[in-house]
Amino acid sequence: MRDVNNLPGLHALRTMFSSRKRSMPKVQSSAYLELFMLGKEKERLLKESERLSMRDAVIKKRLEEIDQETNRLQGAEDTGRANANISSSGRPFTEKDGAKKEWKKMALNY
Repeated sequence: MRDVNNLPGLHALRTMFSSRKRSMPKVQSSAYLELFMLGKEKERLLKESERLSMRDAVIKKRLEEIDQETNRLQGAEDTGRANANISSSGRPFTEKDGAKKEWKKMALNY
């Protein structure tokens, strides 16, 4: 399913702020301020990267749990079907035994 989050490049758009473009010329500022701002941005990005890796680990673990539960339920369904196909006399069900019933049909007049 495609939605806005799956569009390529949407999250990598650079805005005027992120590309450091200004409508007014830049005033000569201190290199210390630039170093501080870059350090803060690097720290924020490292924390975000760590959160993403933790979230990825949680997602992978949950996917494994879902696979295990699916396999367990499919195995239980297969054994249940195998047991249901054998009647109490030990022979397989046939249509005469009532294993397969037809739907009752009726006409609806409006």
